[in-house]
Amino acid sequence: MTPDYIIVGAGSSGGALAARLSEDPEVRVLLLEAGGRARHWSIDMPLGYYLNWTEGPYNWAWWSEPQDNMAGRRIFQPRGKGLGGSSAINGMAFLRGHPMDFDRWEDEGATGWSYRNVLPFFKRLETHAGGETDFRGGSGPVRTGPLSFPLPMSDAFVEAGLEAGFRLSDDFNGENQEGMGWFDASIANGRRVSTASAYLEPARHRPNLDIRTRAEVIGIEIDGDRATGVRIRRGLDIEIVHCSREIVLSAGPYGSPHILMLSGIGPASHLRDVGVAVRHDLPGVGQNLQEHVELHIPFEGPVRHSLNRYAGPLSRTLAGARWFLNRSGICATNGVFTGAFTKTRDSVAHPDIQYHFFPFFLHDQDIPSDTGGFTMCVGTLRERSRGEVRLRSADPAIRPAVDFRFLSEPSDLEDLRICVRQARDIAMQPALDPYRTREEDTWARARSDADIDEVIRMKAETGYHPCSTCRMGTDDLAVVDPECRVRGLSGLRVADSSIFPSITSGNLNAPSIMAGEKAADLIKASSSNRPGHP
Repeated sequence: MTPDYIIVGAGSSGGALAARLSEDPEVRVLLLEAGGRARHWSIDMPLGYYLNWTEGPYNWAWWSEPQDNMAGRRIFQPRGKGLGGSSAINGMAFLRGHPMDFDRWEDEGATGWSYRNVLPFFKRLETHAGGETDFRGGSGPVRTGPLSFPLPMSDAFVEAGLEAGFRLSDDFNGENQEGMGWFDASIANGRRVSTASAYLEPARHRPNLDIRTRAEVIGIEIDGDRATGVRIRRGLDIEIVHCSREIVLSAGPYGSPHILMLSGIGPASHLRDVGVAVRHDLPGVGQNLQEHVELHIPFEGPVRHSLNRYAGPLSRTLAGARWFLNRSGICATNGVFTGAFTKTRDSVAHPDIQYHFFPFFLHDQDIPSDTGGFTMCVGTLRERSRGEVRLRSADPAIRPAVDFRFLSEPSDLEDLRICVRQARDIAMQPALDPYRTREEDTWARARSDADIDEVIRMKAETGYHPCSTCRMGTDDLAVVDPECRVRGLSGLRVADSSIFPSITSGNLNAPSIMAGEKAADLIKASSSNRPGHP
């Protein structure tokens, strides 16, 4: 039977979208996911994300192009592979961004996406541990709240920030984001809450929802100016599936522009260069790529106070056994409990620096068992540099090139330098004295601006928050309009972080789910206006 809607990608946005559209029993929804079911204890266990973050069967494990301003390094980009997408392998921090982010979206052409407009969808998607308020939801699919774990060092970070002159925020997702405080996480009863568990699992028995895994979409069928179906590759077989209403791409900031360009929808000159027949010239596809840049600044300290004490084989085994026994202990958390939102300078309208306080000494990407301490994970939130996603080939099996062009705007480097000095100031406050003995050597030697810049170029990572490659707006470079419809075509929308007009000030999973929720309402409203609809 022909589906009414085809949704491509079962991640943070696509999972929410499929569940909401299929609430109407008269609507047939086909959800296509290139990965598998992604059912494994390492996904269910919150701290198990360390096992899936860098490799494995649930991670597409992307790499960027060499970054000219970061010592020619390729930057790693984990992306979820399977039901739940990146919500199944991420760090589970639940942060919406600042209200002014969404008001900026509306100023950038995303009419109807101001904070006042999106707040109801943020509330609809969550059940917060503190119950429903003017800012938080109390009956949604995603359970959220701060984590409880006896680790005084995490509280000491908040106290150190207050000693350094920063304010306290009682809820980063509430009325005031700015300040020091405790993170919410999408964890409930010691288990990860992904969109697979929150949205798809309760909906999967609906007869009108067909969920197909290991179904890679390699192109969109177009008839005139209308998208009519998708081409699916399953092994060596190619299948064409049509729909009666609309196709929605929710394949993420790399996958959605890749599929569009493979289908001949994108910058005409670029498509011709790689041998793709142009079906619809849309110059903004793949452009405007944005990401957060982060720095890890470690400080050594006593092992007994830090999570490094769980890194040894025996301790790790005992912690895992506790989780398997009753879903408790350190493995029932994401290991990051506190953080902060601050400013690079007083003239900034709202925070443009974010901290994740790691209560463990991090050596590169390794957590040693013989060294303790903490790591200041700090980064900027609204970088000015812009990158792109572009095709390497017309062959769908060849991944597109991801080029962030990090630090191409000199002010981004200046802001990161401010991050380093601010993080050091917080780290040296009296509240953290019991947990700190010395700064890690590489950073300790970097005192001048030039030295700090060199270490930034050699050590900077990303926040794993890519977005904006199918930007929403009304100008000539916008890819979708404020209804998420691909401009110039009918029957085709995009709903994932690729449509964000600009990056939000925080982690991206919550706003990505929100985008799926809001897109569902937009589609339902459009359907109700169809000719012949009662």
